[in-house]
Amino acid sequence: MMKINSLLSTLPSIDEIIKSPEGIRWSQKYSREFVVEVIRDIINQKRQAILSGQTENYHPSDLLKEINNKLEKFFSFSLKKVINATGVVIHTNLGRAILSEKVMRHVQEIACNYSNLEYDIERGQRGKRYSHIQYLLSKITGAENALVVNNNAAAVLICLSTLAKGKEVIISRGELVEIGGSFRIPEVMKSSGAILKEVGTTNKTHLRDYEQAITENTALLLKVHQSNFRMIGFTESVSLKELVKLGKRFNLPVMFDLGSGCLIDLKKYHIFIEPSVREVLSAGIDIATFSGDKLLGGPQAGIITGKKELLEKISLNPLMRALRVDKMTLSALEATLRFYLYDSAAEAEIPTLKMLTQDRSILKNRAKKVIQKIKSIPSFLKNLAELSIIEDSSQSGGGALPEIDFPTYVVSIKPYEKSVTSFERQLRENEPPIIVRVKNDRIILDMRTIRDNEIEILAKGIVESLRK
Repeated sequence: MMKINSLLSTLPSIDEIIKSPEGIRWSQKYSREFVVEVIRDIINQKRQAILSGQTENYHPSDLLKEINNKLEKFFSFSLKKVINATGVVIHTNLGRAILSEKVMRHVQEIACNYSNLEYDIERGQRGKRYSHIQYLLSKITGAENALVVNNNAAAVLICLSTLAKGKEVIISRGELVEIGGSFRIPEVMKSSGAILKEVGTTNKTHLRDYEQAITENTALLLKVHQSNFRMIGFTESVSLKELVKLGKRFNLPVMFDLGSGCLIDLKKYHIFIEPSVREVLSAGIDIATFSGDKLLGGPQAGIITGKKELLEKISLNPLMRALRVDKMTLSALEATLRFYLYDSAAEAEIPTLKMLTQDRSILKNRAKKVIQKIKSIPSFLKNLAELSIIEDSSQSGGGALPEIDFPTYVVSIKPYEKSVTSFERQLRENEPPIIVRVKNDRIILDMRTIRDNEIEILAKGIVESLRK
């Protein structure tokens, strides 16, 4: 008890810390009220630790360090840049698609100035914000018209709310997917006011299943692309052309939720499972919805393309106001879409497509550069870790191309003096954080998602983490 009382007596008061050189500096840099609050919290935590016997000794300088760390952490940005060394290109947890510098220059110009967001310069009167991307999307996809909302779930929601509220929407049971973040197609349909009418079985749905389910209360035939999983084996589904033909026979619109939203033909890269938006629309689909920040490679957005008459109805839905996108999203989307107007420009300029289609020789050379840079840092010693280059595979991510493995080269690191778990944590705590894969008790740095301008800072972070 005497030891506890002795330790408690050494705790400084809030006033003492505030009047200390550190306290004066903090009060000048940050809000004094907040500084006092942080000091009080840290002192209380230390007091409780002493009373519970968790702290047998401490130094006043440790207290000041804790206060300083908490202040710096609170006043630093929470959303920050990280180095993605996982090889997952469209990494949902790491911000999905990254934008090119050319795109961001346009976003900056629009964001830092007034713009013609809803102003028709030619007519000198109020304009419509979606006019900036409608022509581009129509040109690229072949659609009669296009709209943009804040994500693809919102796109599906507003389409169903407009065209099928209080009425039946027929969908195959095998397409009642969960689209990420625990959002499921049945739940989105329920929120829209549409009545779900599932047909077929999990693995097999025939055209007759749709036909027999149609009633006077049917408003829409819905097809959902299995973009984030695949069913193989004893399966069967109805083709787009068959569904479109059935829709026309019963005068029902057909909607296809594509999810990932691919705007280029991936067959030249030997990927045959992902249809392009143009392919889908050319089959006669009335409405196609897809994401802007997946295979398209743009900002987060939900894009609606299709027949002009139907999209005009959707544009008048009051939900459009709640789901509309801002000027930065529109400027980023417009700048990204413009790359699709030129042959091969999209693959060369859009980071997502560039990463997915990189030649393996480029990845191998990048791996060599990473190891050379690590070994060139004076503080790196051979006894810190084993470094090697091995072949592996990357993933698209973002719920796209789930069964496609992209051959890659990775740098494998086996630390000698610490556990892989400890090393991985220290890499995450680096500035900027380095996010990696762990495989076979080794740290894996996938070269597919590491950019050349990140090699130096990556190497430095690795060496610093190894030496901690």
